[in-house]
Amino acid sequence: MSVKVCLVTPAPPGSRKGNRITALRWARILRDLGQRVAVAEEYRGQRCDLLLALHALRSAPSVERYRSAHPGAPLIVALTGTDLYGTLHTHPEARRAVDLATRLIVLQPLGVAELPEAARSRARVIYQSAPAPRQGAAPRRDRFEVCVLGHLRPVKDPFRTARAARLLPQASRLRVLHVGAALSPQMAEQARAEAADNPRYRWLGELPRGRALRVLGRSRLLVLTSELEGGANAISEALAASVPVLSSRIAGSVGLLGADYPGYFPVGDTAALARLLERAESDAGFYRALQEWCACLRPLVDPEREQQSWADLLRELGR
Repeated sequence: MSVKVCLVTPAPPGSRKGNRITALRWARILRDLGQRVAVAEEYRGQRCDLLLALHALRSAPSVERYRSAHPGAPLIVALTGTDLYGTLHTHPEARRAVDLATRLIVLQPLGVAELPEAARSRARVIYQSAPAPRQGAAPRRDRFEVCVLGHLRPVKDPFRTARAARLLPQASRLRVLHVGAALSPQMAEQARAEAADNPRYRWLGELPRGRALRVLGRSRLLVLTSELEGGANAISEALAASVPVLSSRIAGSVGLLGADYPGYFPVGDTAALARLLERAESDAGFYRALQEWCACLRPLVDPEREQQSWADLLRELGR
């Protein structure tokens, strides 16, 4: 049975931020499942059978309005990393949105533990998917290119990989390719200064999605340095592209890659990241272990799996 879904995301049309990308992918999945979907920044009384709100705090007013108008209707709140590891513990509005939801979505299993105990039974894990890329450019033989994929903002700790690259031996062939928009003039100035002073760092700025994924696909590694993530879509894209990952040890990455994954470094630890980068470049056995581990996780990000998760959730709500 087809229902009309209002999908609320705080990221405006045209934005390339993660929330907007996620919202558009979910809208496409729901339409493929036969649902009618309207994407909006806010719920303002639009006619719909189901509200799907992305971001508990920023969508809290929409959640309140919908629940007030439709006390018994299904309402899904999808929790971001900022929610799970920040505002849920500090903002009553975010907790209220969780309380009002019929179901809660988290992007990796460890996110459930961050919820109030009474809410955990309403949580469902939906892994973000990414399609396997078409055959792209092979990695360069004369360089060991690694990709940083994400907009430049403080929570991403965006220059950690560039700083780690400075610590590598002179013989290292490593180069950092950083794809992402600077979200403040200060970040843009810092990126340009780093690129001018660090021959191992290149800031490519914001690229269309296809080009960004081609840069990732030709890289030897994805490096994720975030201080928190709900479950980074960049990791899904790397797994789909068969590109192994180095990540800060945060719950959002451990929930995707596993507690024993060998590619973690402590948040903000430049020297530890430099050691991992050097080892990945120089130790073929270590690099192969990263590849094999990530290859085993690739089924998690299969688009058919994500679509099935949504189909199961809609069926559950229909009952």
